[in-house]
Amino acid sequence: MTGLPSPGDALLRFEPLTEGVLLKRYKRFLADVELSSGETVTAHCANTGPMSGVLIPGQRVRLRYAPSPKRKLAWTWEQAEVPGADGQPCWVGINTALPNRLIRATVEAGCLEAQLGGIEGIRAEVAYGTNKRSRIDLLLTPSAQNPDQRPIYLEVKNTTWTDGSTALFPDTVTERGQKHLIELMGVLPDARAVLVPCLSRPDVTAFAPGDSADPRYGELFRQATNSGVEVLPCCFSFSADAVHWQGTRLVHLD
Repeated sequence: MTGLPSPGDALLRFEPLTEGVLLKRYKRFLADVELSSGETVTAHCANTGPMSGVLIPGQRVRLRYAPSPKRKLAWTWEQAEVPGADGQPCWVGINTALPNRLIRATVEAGCLEAQLGGIEGIRAEVAYGTNKRSRIDLLLTPSAQNPDQRPIYLEVKNTTWTDGSTALFPDTVTERGQKHLIELMGVLPDARAVLVPCLSRPDVTAFAPGDSADPRYGELFRQATNSGVEVLPCCFSFSADAVHWQGTRLVHLD
């Protein structure tokens, strides 16, 4: 890949995932999957939310195999196939441990240079907020050439729920997410505050707050944007061995 990434370029690559069929998800953290070999395995499900619209028993799924003495389960559920907004099959990234790494790779590759300006430093999980009891996902240091020299506080939200071609977050009440919006507003105006919905499916054209799932979050979201918090939805597609950049998306507030 030369120059800045274009839509379709791979940002993260990994060993090919193993495909199977979802039998059931239970106890929030567990999923039983039948592999193509006929073997049934139990995989770790990092997504503890309701997984609205992407949890379909009998659907095709992809698992990562990584046995370790430190892990109870060798398999991790990474992707799920769902009907896309256009009716065609669509692979969705459901591992909530991935988006922070993915957005960091997006920044490092220069995909967001037009929106953020040049960046020379990235720190993860930096303490901030009231009594520094929260941690920002990514704290960016502008390069000397960046016209805005304020630090950039960047909060990432994995987003898989949709209404048609609009991605929605959250899909359930999230007091933690509400708190993050309040704390992002708190860094203004001395710093830039950026909310990055990580749109973990390629069939969406816009992002909006999930008002029906959490009305209070929707209220705070609009308050935050009116106060100067920037919203930068980033869209990705998923294959068996990579995650691909698909560009930024619009924000809908109506």
